[in-house]
Amino acid sequence: MTQIVQNLSDISQTYDALFVDLWGCVHNGVNAFPDAVAALQAYRKRGGIVVLVTNSPKPRAGVADQLGQFGVPADAYDTIATSGDSARAAMFTGAVGNNVYFMGEWQRDAGFFEPLSVIHEPVDITRVPLQEAEGIICCGPFDAMADPDVNRADFLYAKQKGMKLLCANPDIIVDRGEVREWCAGALAKLYTEMGGESLYFGKPYPPIYDLARRRLSELGTDIDDSRILAIGDGILTDIKGAIGEGIDSLFITGGLAASETKTSVQPDAEALKTYLDKEMSNPEYAIGFLR
Repeated sequence: MTQIVQNLSDISQTYDALFVDLWGCVHNGVNAFPDAVAALQAYRKRGGIVVLVTNSPKPRAGVADQLGQFGVPADAYDTIATSGDSARAAMFTGAVGNNVYFMGEWQRDAGFFEPLSVIHEPVDITRVPLQEAEGIICCGPFDAMADPDVNRADFLYAKQKGMKLLCANPDIIVDRGEVREWCAGALAKLYTEMGGESLYFGKPYPPIYDLARRRLSELGTDIDDSRILAIGDGILTDIKGAIGEGIDSLFITGGLAASETKTSVQPDAEALKTYLDKEMSNPEYAIGFLR
C-alpha cells in the first residue's frame, strides 16, 4: 500500500541516489518550486546524488540552461539524463533513416540535431519534407494547443510509406504554468493507434533509465537499484517506468493528477487510493508536492 509522507527527508535516508522528474516536480515550465529545490539541496548536502531524469527532447546542456532560466540552481542536482539524448543516439545510428521529417518547434528543438560525440561513425541526418522522408523525428507538436488529430492525414501517408516515428518525449500532456499542452507522446500514441510504428526513448521506457545509470557511473559511483528512489508526477511515465525497472518511487500527486487525487497540500487518502486502483499502480510513497 502506498504510504503518504510529509517530506522527502522522511524517507530519503534509505536511498543513495534520486532519479527526479522535472516538469511538475521541480518546476512548472515557468518557475522553479522553491520547496522542491530546497529539498534536493538538503539531500545533496547529506551526501545523496540527484540525477534529473526528464522527458525533455533537449540535450542535457540545453536542459541545464533552461533550469537556470526557471531559477533552479546548479547545486540542486548532480547530473541530467534526457530522453532527447537517448533519442538522439538512436537517430544518429540510423533508427529512422537518413532523411527525416521533423515535428516540433525548430527554435526550441534545433539542439536535437547537434552532433553526438559518443556515437562512433554517426549517420548523416538531413531534414526533408514529409514526401521525401524515410522516417519522422517528433520532438513535439507544431502547435501545443492543437488536438493531435490534426496530424492524421500526414500520419496516414507516413504509415502507408512504412515510416517509423522516433518520439523524443513520451509525455502525453504537460502543464506550463496554468496551461495544459500536448506533448510528443500524444502524437506518437496517435500514430501507433493508426497502425504506425513509434519508437520511444524516455520514461517509462528502458533506454532513459540505462542513460540515467550511465550518468551515475560518470560520477564515479556504483549504486544498486535498491538504493535509488524515482520521483515524479506522471503515473504512466515516472511511476510506471520506475516500477518496470524495479526502482522504488515517490509519486508527486499535486502535478498532473492534482484533481484526481484532490491534492491541495497533500492528497486525499481515499481519492489517492481510487486513482491508483484505476491506474493499476502501486508506488511506495506519495506526497502532495516535493519538499
